[in-house]
Amino acid sequence: MSGAALRGVRRFAEREWGPLFRTVWYALYTGRWKAIPLTLSAVALTSLFQVVQNQPWGFRPIQIIGSVKAEYPLWISLLRTPFSLFVPALDLPVWGALAQVLLVFGIAEICIGRGRIVLIAYAATLAGTLYARIGIHIGPDSVFGLPASAAEMVDTGPSAAVVALAVYVCWRYRAYWTAGVVAGAMVVEVVLKNNLAGKEHIAALLTVAVICWITWVRRKRRRDRRDQGRRTGSLSGAPPIQS
Repeated sequence: MSGAALRGVRRFAEREWGPLFRTVWYALYTGRWKAIPLTLSAVALTSLFQVVQNQPWGFRPIQIIGSVKAEYPLWISLLRTPFSLFVPALDLPVWGALAQVLLVFGIAEICIGRGRIVLIAYAATLAGTLYARIGIHIGPDSVFGLPASAAEMVDTGPSAAVVALAVYVCWRYRAYWTAGVVAGAMVVEVVLKNNLAGKEHIAALLTVAVICWITWVRRKRRRDRRDQGRRTGSLSGAPPIQS
């Protein structure tokens, strides 16, 4: 690779991931593991659920606590949805789920705070839960629909929340290319493997897109009010409002 190309790559990396990396590094350097208590709790709970559900006596209790299917009554699914975040899929390696939760939840906890993590993770998971019912009602003949057999499938678990949090953090820190790659990967997943999990990931993307739009509108209104206050103070001779 030539020197010019290498400099271009470095500039892109700094622009795309520099602010995010510095924020995470500083928090971990100063607070170490104390910087991500919610993330560590989520990893521990996911590990516990994985161990228990693989015991002869543990599969049924974990399913009662956190298994969500479209065939269940809605009120049961809503009660189980918060816990479904921590129930890893039986057909996928648990280490992949744990790595995703540790990396994405950890970065999100540092960058956007625990309150937003809970809001975005739950909203994305709930969107997938509700979409499954709507998709089955639409039917398999539509690109937005699902076959009736999807009612017997378990919801995605933590992956919908991971996707939503990754996109939101990238958007907040202007890592737009990374956010686009994550979103594009979810679209490719649906194209290659048109199943419940893939479409629930799309529902999570749409949900986080709405959250990003609401956040942008609120920030723009606050900025406009500050600018209006400064202009009003300047015209009246009063000192400008400090932001």
